[in-house]
Amino acid sequence: MSDGRPPLILASKSASRRAMLDAAGVSYDAIPADVDERAIEAELSGAAPAEIAEALAVAKAAALAPSHPGALVLGSDSLVVAGGKRFDKPTSRENAAEHLRFFSGKVIELHSAAAIVRDDTCEWSHTDLAQLTVRDLSDEFIEHYLTQEWPEVSHTVGVFRIEAMGVQLFEAIRGDQFTVLGMPLLPVLGALREHGVLQA
Repeated sequence: MSDGRPPLILASKSASRRAMLDAAGVSYDAIPADVDERAIEAELSGAAPAEIAEALAVAKAAALAPSHPGALVLGSDSLVVAGGKRFDKPTSRENAAEHLRFFSGKVIELHSAAAIVRDDTCEWSHTDLAQLTVRDLSDEFIEHYLTQEWPEVSHTVGVFRIEAMGVQLFEAIRGDQFTVLGMPLLPVLGALREHGVLQA
């Protein structure tokens, strides 16, 4: 950057995370990180959901940092727990319908994490929790919902985009709206100010 501030790279292809940074007036480059998320989750079997989400956020940032010396690389990840089970992104439309039937009438715990890595050092990380109460979903609604929202929700844990029709899944939400969107934005902005990316 010509103003002397360190460059920022978002290690994600997530449209919602890009939209959050864009709306907040943050300048960055978006480069998806190539990380084996399932392998990392397997290594952390038995760990708390927040710890797994944080480790994935760090891993995504760390995957890109060595090829961008001196840049701040922002990684982020979200993880869903419902009924004591952890859920990954759906593998198919049928699998998405299974997830939604399981979520029906339950509370989803959404853990969102973010991390900033520079070179070989994780300089900052943070996790946050939102709780979303899913209303009782009929099979007819699930079919209609997936007709409207598939395949866009195939890239999301929880099978929803809260900024789109996904809001119809819920009867109550407790937590920060940015955490629900997939990244704890306010703490991220604070860290970017501390690191000189944003004007303090």
